[in-house]
Amino acid sequence: MTLTVKDIFKSLQKITHPESKSDIVSLGMVQEVKVSGNKVSFTLIFKKNSDPTINQIRQSCVKQLEADFEDIEVRGNIKIKALQKDPELSGLDNVKNIIAIVSTKGGVGKSTVSSNLAISLSKLGYKVGLLDADIYGPSLPKMFDLEYDRPEVKNVGGKTVITPLEKYGLKLISIGFFVDPEQPLIWRGPMTTNAVKQILLESDWGELDYLIIDTPPNTGDIHLTLVQTVALTGVIVVSTPQQVAIADVIKGINMFRAESICVPVLGIVENMAWFTPAELPENRYYIFGKDGVKEMSEKLNIPIIGQIPIIESIVTDSDNGTPSANKESIEGSAFRQLAKNVVKAVDKRNIEIPPTTIVEIK
Repeated sequence: MTLTVKDIFKSLQKITHPESKSDIVSLGMVQEVKVSGNKVSFTLIFKKNSDPTINQIRQSCVKQLEADFEDIEVRGNIKIKALQKDPELSGLDNVKNIIAIVSTKGGVGKSTVSSNLAISLSKLGYKVGLLDADIYGPSLPKMFDLEYDRPEVKNVGGKTVITPLEKYGLKLISIGFFVDPEQPLIWRGPMTTNAVKQILLESDWGELDYLIIDTPPNTGDIHLTLVQTVALTGVIVVSTPQQVAIADVIKGINMFRAESICVPVLGIVENMAWFTPAELPENRYYIFGKDGVKEMSEKLNIPIIGQIPIIESIVTDSDNGTPSANKESIEGSAFRQLAKNVVKAVDKRNIEIPPTTIVEIK
């Protein structure tokens, strides 16, 4: 016997939908039927991807066809298509502003700026979260002295919910909380992007005025995943004064300004702007050059919203898990001024520019 499409429809008409009590063919659920010898494939259409009858109906189709036709090959050939996707569980529903700290150049201090900016915003009275999206080199656990702490992970209604750790008034999440701090992550791109989406969307952030995201260097998978997953309020670019850093930073700025991305660049932070000895707080030594970031700012029409000096204590504070923004000092004052400027930049952006939409990159 030679199988035909008509034979398949006739067989599947014997299957009744458990809820509507009508057969699945008359309901229009069977589509794209193909027959090649004994191999049969088709698509089952459901209203939502969470329809509880999906597995039951798929199994009924296999059993019915195998009962009606000897040697039929149908197992694994039934596709499922949902007319409407269920919304993903997201802990971001009550987050007002999402800001990514970015730089194409490594070693410019993105993590230092992210951590101290988040603390400074909290000290201004805002509710703040900090996400460490640097999968291969997470810094947050070390900078907050939380290397061996683990967030609570629970199941709520069949969904995973991660409870962020809390310290210095912040809600904190990093992939570093879930892995051995001494072991490298040897992951391909899809694994890293899935990890970022998971810790971003499945964390219970609650009500936040600002979620600060510390990103890895480059303009790769993580950044594309962020703009395709959430509507960023904007990005803050970190650069040091060296020309080699500035050249790379410009590439990052152009990425977010590209027509296919179109995420606002809120401002530039000049990190390691000058060296100031602790014993001579009024002295400034421009050991990495001067005015390079200023010239870039003027050329690209992006304001400098912070200048952070090189002070030894910034390094030691980070290593000790006590970020400098907690201190009444030159560096603490610089980070607090940065936070005030960020608030102004975000308010200006929200008044003058429509909300960012999630990016669809084809």
